[in-house]
Amino acid sequence: MTMKIKIWGARGSLPSPLTPAQTEQRIRDVIDQFATFGLKKENIQKFMETLSRPYFGGFGGNTSCIEVQTDQHRLIIDAGSGLRLLGYEMLKGPCGKGQGEVDLLFTHFHWDHLIGLPFFVPIFIPGNQIRAYAVQDEIHQIFQTVFKKPYFPVPIEALPSTITSQTLEPRQPRVFGDIQVTPYQLDHPDPCWGYRIEHGGKVFSYCVDTEATRTTREQLGPDLPLYQGVDLMIFDSQYTLSEAVEKVDWGHSSATIGLDIAMRENIKKVVFIHHDPAATDQKILNARDEAARYYRSQLRQRDGAGYPIHEVEWDFGHEGMEFLL
Repeated sequence: MTMKIKIWGARGSLPSPLTPAQTEQRIRDVIDQFATFGLKKENIQKFMETLSRPYFGGFGGNTSCIEVQTDQHRLIIDAGSGLRLLGYEMLKGPCGKGQGEVDLLFTHFHWDHLIGLPFFVPIFIPGNQIRAYAVQDEIHQIFQTVFKKPYFPVPIEALPSTITSQTLEPRQPRVFGDIQVTPYQLDHPDPCWGYRIEHGGKVFSYCVDTEATRTTREQLGPDLPLYQGVDLMIFDSQYTLSEAVEKVDWGHSSATIGLDIAMRENIKKVVFIHHDPAATDQKILNARDEAARYYRSQLRQRDGAGYPIHEVEWDFGHEGMEFLL
């Protein structure tokens, strides 16, 4: 009855791989630190355990793509550049034999959430069934738009897999195998829908590409269930709080806002992604430190808040991160 969630892309807006110069500098920095640690082979593992995320792998440069998998079914949320690597992994199963069934949910259709589609290898294998879903009616035109010259050399008519699309009803549950999915609206300049995903009594909420301009229960209204009774929430944190104030109507939020919602609604765990493409790994780590200071201050003041403020397990997400619910 376990539900596994894996992050295949944690960046927002644009893929942002490390440059050769950045990679070289990171290696130099790590060697410098190891020199002070002892420079002995037997110290390598112990030393690596001391490294913070910017030095030990980084947060990743691929854009939004989330895998949800149970014993009976797999869902993919968004087709950012992280979808390419997930596609390679799926070739090891039925998709590699032309027997795959792929259910792909879209939050919205900005390029950073579509860019992986033309490089998703299962779509080029005869016999595979690719089923796309979204609340927006534009879902029916997405594949025609992406697989079209001059944007991509292979037109949709030449794709050998079977591709279908369906719209989802807002705030109405839809069952995919042993997984229940309910879309709720997020706060974004273009219509964008988050997903409440339920399996085996556990709840995962995906809330990316939201500015979270609605934060109170009254403001959220019919979309409040997206944040209630949640075991794991993945939330948009493209900006620091000061950046979010400067970039009104850009459609992205900060970790501090996500923490406010999580602490009020007693969400068990929150992971922040959709990192700004211009943000270095160190800048993301600084944003995490800012969020930690804010979180501690809120806990100190909770006795006078007038409503319950709950402790929350939280972190900033990176590619390859997995969760079991």
